[in-house]
Amino acid sequence: MPTVTFVKEKKSIEVPTGANLRREALRNGVELYSGPHRYLNCRGLGTCASCRVRVVKGEDKVSRQGFFEWFRLITGPITFFARLGNEKSLRLACQTKVNGDCNVETQPPLNWSGEEKFWD
Repeated sequence: MPTVTFVKEKKSIEVPTGANLRREALRNGVELYSGPHRYLNCRGLGTCASCRVRVVKGEDKVSRQGFFEWFRLITGPITFFARLGNEKSLRLACQTKVNGDCNVETQPPLNWSGEEKFWD
């Protein structure tokens, strides 16, 4: 069984191959949502993009990003900036299936400038 490690929470969980990342995270007490999104979200339909995560390690061990997910990430005003610099690793947990061991960062920070250390 694949192991998903949540970096910020310092928690590892075993999931069945092909399991939905959002469902397994919530089932194991990992908080994917912040603020009002804890109560007001699309419940895994992929429309609100509030369950965005960054796959830190093992990008090839999760399902490929589909067109709908890609489109949603580039058209949302907040997700557009979250995606800058993380084009391949930013995913929606509700649209991601786990196929192998991976490390995931929940609630990744926004990259307003497009460069890692623009303001420093």
